[in-house]
This record gives sequence, C-alpha cells and structure tokens, in this order.
Amino acid sequence: MKQLLCTVILFALSICNGIAQSDKNSDLFIELKKKDSIFFERGFNKCDIDYFQSHLADDLKFYHDQSGIQDRKAFFENTKKYICSDSEKKPIRKVDTHSLEVFPLHNNGVLYGAIQKGIHHFYLRENGKEDVWTSTAKFTHVWILENKIWKISQVLSYNHQDLIVKKATNEIENLLKENKVPALGIGVIENGKLTKVEVYGTLDKKNTAPYNTIFRVASLTKPIVALITLKLIDKGLLDLDEPLYKYWIDSDIKTDKRYKKLTPKIVLTHQTGFPNWRWMNENSKLAFQFDPGTKYQYSGEGFEYLRIAIENKLGKSIEELARELLFDPLKMSDTHFWWDTEMGESRYAQNYDKEGEKIELVKYYEANAAANLLTTIEDYGKFLEHIIDGAGLSVNLYQEMIKHQVKLRENDFFGLGWEILTDFSNDEFALIHTGKDPGVSTLAIWYPKSKNGYLIFLNGDNTDSIYELLTKRLYLGNELWNKR
Repeated sequence: MKQLLCTVILFALSICNGIAQSDKNSDLFIELKKKDSIFFERGFNKCDIDYFQSHLADDLKFYHDQSGIQDRKAFFENTKKYICSDSEKKPIRKVDTHSLEVFPLHNNGVLYGAIQKGIHHFYLRENGKEDVWTSTAKFTHVWILENKIWKISQVLSYNHQDLIVKKATNEIENLLKENKVPALGIGVIENGKLTKVEVYGTLDKKNTAPYNTIFRVASLTKPIVALITLKLIDKGLLDLDEPLYKYWIDSDIKTDKRYKKLTPKIVLTHQTGFPNWRWMNENSKLAFQFDPGTKYQYSGEGFEYLRIAIENKLGKSIEELARELLFDPLKMSDTHFWWDTEMGESRYAQNYDKEGEKIELVKYYEANAAANLLTTIEDYGKFLEHIIDGAGLSVNLYQEMIKHQVKLRENDFFGLGWEILTDFSNDEFALIHTGKDPGVSTLAIWYPKSKNGYLIFLNGDNTDSIYELLTKRLYLGNELWNKR
C-alpha cells in the first residue's frame, strides 16, 4: 500500500513538473483557492454533508500516508464517523494559502481539471476553547470539471507531522524524570487492533529505550497462563472443574484434605484459600486460610499450583505449552518466562526504586506462572488483540471467562483470570489486570464491547502521577482512574 501511495504521489508531482504552473493572479488559481476554502470549510469544518457529497467525484480515491486508501464511500463514511460525529469537539482543517500551487490539466486544448498542491494544518476545536494546532501535512488534490462544476477526484495527504505527539512526548519525558522512572511503554488497541506502540525514556538512565524494549511485567504473567489453561480446556485436555489433586499435592498441605477441592476454576478465580505467597506465613509453608471456593483472595501460589498440576498431567512444561498455544501462533518472539538463551540484557528495561536507584538485576532460570514474564509492548499487544478477538475459544468458554464469577465489591468482579470493572458509560465494561514488583508497574485493560484497550509498562516505583496522566488521555481513562 505504501509503495502504491508513493507511486501515486510521484506520478502527480511529475505531472506538475511538466505542466506550467498557473500564476497566482490567474482566474484558475483564484477559482481553485476559493473552491478549496469553501469545500473544506463547509464540508470538513462545518460538516455540511450534502455539500460535501455533491463536490466529490464518483470515482474519488483518497490516499493517506497513515490510514491507507479509501474510495468515495469509505471516505464519506469515515468523515461522518470520525470528523462529524461529535458536535462538542472535532478536527478542523486550515490551508496555508502561501503554499498553494495550481497546475492546469488540458485535453486537446480544453481545460478539464487541475492539480492543486499545498500544505494544510489541522486543529482540534472544542466548544468554549481556542483551536489547538495538532498536526500539519502536505496535500495534492486533483480537481475535475464535471458539467462546469469543480469536483475533487483524487486526494493525497502525506508527510504528516504530529505536533500534539511532540508536545506530549516532552511532557511524558519530563514526568518520567520527575518521578525517577527511566522507561515507559504504551500500547493502544482500537477496534481490536494494536494501532500504537510507543516507548519513552531510557533502559538504564543512559541508553535510549527502543521500540522493542523488553519489560518484566510481574503479574501480567497470570492472564497468559489463564488463557493457556482455557485453551487446554477447550481442546478437551483439561476440565474447568477437574480436581487437581490427581496430578499434584503440595507436600505442605498433604494432611489437609481441602486440597481435593482445588480445580482450575478455583485457581483462575482466586478462591484457593492460599495466601499470595507461602513465605508470607510465619513458618513460610503453604496452608489454607479458608475453605477453597468460599471467597476471593488473590494468590500467586494458586497459579503455581495449577502450573505444576498441568505440567504433571500433560508431560509438558508451561513454556512448551505457551509456545505451542500462544507464542508461536501469535508470533510473540520476544516473550519469555525466564532468562533463556534468547534473552539478553541489551534491550531490557532495568528496574529502579522510589529514590531512582537501580535495583540489582537478579536473573531467574525457571518459569513462574504468577510473575516474572519478560515481554514487549508489541508482543503483549498481540496477546490482547487475540483475546479481544475471541482468543480462539468456544463461545461458551469465552463467555465463562468474562462472566462475573466472584463479586469483589460494588461494580467490581473477578472472572477467569481477569478482574472485571462495570458501570462505565455506554454500558461498557472492562477486563483489567495489573502487575507490581519492586521496580515494576504494569497495567493491561480491554473493553469487550468497543474492542478498545491499552497497555502501560513502567520500570520504576513512583508511578501514580504517570498513570493518572496516561489513563485520563486513553479510552474511558477518566472513568477508570476514578474507579481505581
């Protein structure tokens, strides 16, 4: 598509170079300057849809360097959807009149059209506020005369320069420095597709964090293991309510017959009765703190218990199952459970404490089903894309995953592997998981109704003000921040 766009642009420019440019005082130049002004003011800025339609050629083609190629129908529908759907806030287009150039098109000496080139700027207009300049781009329009009416036949918009992004980048970089957090990764999912991957800051306060920076994501390991479990259930290799004691009994609880109540569903809903980690107990031994299945208590131990039982039953490691069911099919080549031979430090975001001091890197060489996953924004974004798209699960099992299995508090529930927040606007609800370790703070959230979502990865501890800034700028972020 990019090659086609470049070809079209180069063709248009070569035509222009071979045609005499109209003088800026000529009737043609003045006429098309006026047509451009009226067309975009009425059609784009004021959303006069009837006028807009009447001045687009039937064979219109729109070429955009960021959103691809659109025909007349798609161009019109996208304008209504993205430009004219909000009366309170919308994009505005203004042309740099000094940049305009016009090249007449003749056939046997008869004028049938013209090529118009220039620079246009885009602003965000919000009621009661000054217009905010957001971006600038070059354009090439092909105007055609149809029954003495000028209509746009070809539109090329390219070389976009985003001014908001530049301003936001500076703001984010400064915020990272103020909070002594070296690196930040952001992934944005729109309508089920990963549309943005951005990484800011440095790996270690010296080396710039690349696009494919590897972050440790702590408990965001759990949704990966949860989906592996559900895929095994969907394949008939495991049952949601299958007793795990057939395949594993931890020696610390072998005399407590409540181990017979442990199932994949009990683990995925965090109702095992275990503490988060056994070392939190005085004797550092695993023990039930209540009967399994009677209430919610977040537990990494539960996920580790499930991992060992699955590995024992199937005779495969969690790494093998992950590769087979997730990582290879989704091309998540930068995701690792531990520091294997493919995992080096050159792209790793080192971790920092509240004082901005580097935390000593301790490498680990075995999988933990509850923590320590190493991944990139792009890889985990592929995982979210997959899960938003149904995760390859049967409809019934997918619905079970997003079902309110346990109530935590008002409008807050837990499903299978994900916390579920409800009562957003437009009847929206969200599935969310976070990760927190020393020098690690991560968040993944997705909205099944809109199929939107986002990821935030940070490699430091002072993160509240960073989350507040980011979430409030992302989909339903204000509502999410108020819920947390």
